[in-house]
Amino acid sequence: MKKTTYLDKDERKMAESLEKDEWISDLDKKEKKQYEEYARYSLNKQKRINIRMSERDLNKIRAKAIEEGIPYQSLISMLIHKYNEGKLSVSMNRPIKKSGKRGLNAV
Repeated sequence: MKKTTYLDKDERKMAESLEKDEWISDLDKKEKKQYEEYARYSLNKQKRINIRMSERDLNKIRAKAIEEGIPYQSLISMLIHKYNEGKLSVSMNRPIKKSGKRGLNAV
């Protein structure tokens, strides 16, 4: 089976030339830095979310963030990121109901 080629002759020459590092940027350092920031931003697009939590929890998060010297929203984002990367786990322990008898726990 013949492989489908999407590049025409000129495009193929340009691609080969680029792969051989025959291209030299004509951007000055300021322009290059600006375009690098555009690229970085496009790779790290962030979305806003709204969450509801108790005022007590929010105050504790804010206090912890102050201790760490970072904004509280950054702390929350960091915790979510660590959880997603498997570097933080959450234990969902269920409360144990006590039965009428002393010392016995019902599940």
